[in-house]
Amino acid sequence: MPTDFRPADPGSVGNRPPETSGADANVVLVAKGIVKTFGNHTALNNVDLALHSGEVHALLGENGAGKSTLIKIITGAYTPDHGEISVDGVLVQFTTPQQAQSAGIGTVYQEVNLLPNMTVIDNLFIGRQPRRYGFVDRKKMAREAHRILSQYGLDIDVHAELSTFSVAVQQIIAIARAVELSGKVLILDEPTASLDRTEVEKLFEIVRRLKARGLAIVFITHFLDQVFELSDRVTVLRNGRLVGSETIGDLDRTSLVRMMLGKDLAFVHAELAADDTEPSSPLMRFRGFGRSGSVNPFDLTVHRGEVIGVAGLLGSGRTEMARLMFGIDTADQGALDIDGQKISLRAPQDAVSQGFGFCPEDRKVDGIFGDLSVRENIIIAMQAKLGWLQALNRDEQMEIAEHFIEALDIRTASADLPVKLLSGGNQQKVILARWLATDPRFLILDEPTRGIDVGAHAEIVRMISRLREDGLALIVISSELDEIVSYSSRVVVMRDRSLVAELRGAEINPSSIVRAIAAQDAEAAE
Repeated sequence: MPTDFRPADPGSVGNRPPETSGADANVVLVAKGIVKTFGNHTALNNVDLALHSGEVHALLGENGAGKSTLIKIITGAYTPDHGEISVDGVLVQFTTPQQAQSAGIGTVYQEVNLLPNMTVIDNLFIGRQPRRYGFVDRKKMAREAHRILSQYGLDIDVHAELSTFSVAVQQIIAIARAVELSGKVLILDEPTASLDRTEVEKLFEIVRRLKARGLAIVFITHFLDQVFELSDRVTVLRNGRLVGSETIGDLDRTSLVRMMLGKDLAFVHAELAADDTEPSSPLMRFRGFGRSGSVNPFDLTVHRGEVIGVAGLLGSGRTEMARLMFGIDTADQGALDIDGQKISLRAPQDAVSQGFGFCPEDRKVDGIFGDLSVRENIIIAMQAKLGWLQALNRDEQMEIAEHFIEALDIRTASADLPVKLLSGGNQQKVILARWLATDPRFLILDEPTRGIDVGAHAEIVRMISRLREDGLALIVISSELDEIVSYSSRVVVMRDRSLVAELRGAEINPSSIVRAIAAQDAEAAE
């Protein structure tokens, strides 16, 4: 395994590191002017980051903001197209993660990147086993493993397989290994996503100890409460650009949410989609509906002919709520009533049989069948609902497909063209057509306008309003606050996997939504 790294070429990036003031003498790592493109997509555009010893630095941003790309550049998995990185004032160019590791940079990912079928000892020392007389010295490894883990409050059987321990213990072991290998910078990527509150507190205690030892710690998370509890400094990225870096004491929750969602939002009242009164015809009621470790129990009544917008930061539980409502994940708490009858959703087939439809957030992975035609993608849910004993012939399939191609203005040369060849906006319309063909009464749309062009975006927003007018009940999850305001009859706000607020009438405006996302629990309850 390589143990060195290449100093930067003075001719390519200059012969001095990014400037730091005297007050920044404890800067461990500086990334300056980082640019990274993939084809025509610019993932990072002139991004700066400075990490200080003895400091927890939160790196925040919504999906696609550029966090992962920046971390991969810092850790040597990617090479930047432009920009420079210095460690302890020395310019470096990492070409492998091992080089970054030898320079003192360690990373622990949300999905623990260790080997579950190997022992704790082997995971701690893999690639660097101590030897005695040419043989691996397992007694020394065991002694060292106990010594290292005792610093983290762990007294466990180090000869046991890693898989026999909880996710929290595995996270601590991964941190211990990363610190032993690096020792200057520790990057924690969503470390608390799978932990309960007690485990989170234990992890935070360990992070504070490492901070006291002088490590520079990068903390990536979507939980705002944890940012304010643990962090000293915050850097926010949005759409591949640096929004800003601030000390945590200079920020309140609302200011931070605005940085993440966009200062350029028009914080004005939009034309309301509905007045203060609810539609008169309730379709379904979710009562104490939830799933342990996924979504805390919530109450929500859905009416015919209304759009309920769902707002919240990434990781707030928005998508988990949608999956629960469609039976992808099974609720282990509460009940669902439809037209006054108690209904169980054990699988998506149960939801489809009740007239539900679901357009997922990641259309390429969970939505379209790329190699199938536009026609096949449109009719597949309808055919599943009918059952294969009532198979639609080709003429019937073409009639249905061509109807929705025309109705939704799907731009395709042919109904038999593979759907993967269509633009993102037209793929989204195909998924909508699939569920509209089933004649649904309840439609769940998770980020229906993400990653599509302006024209298709406007068409889908208009379509949501038309479907509401036709009496369909919709749940629409979106990160675009102005968009949610434009079509929602009500807006519910998710935070930390809980439904924390419900806004109606004049309350439905971007400023109120931001305040609800940022509010403390007591404020939200009020």
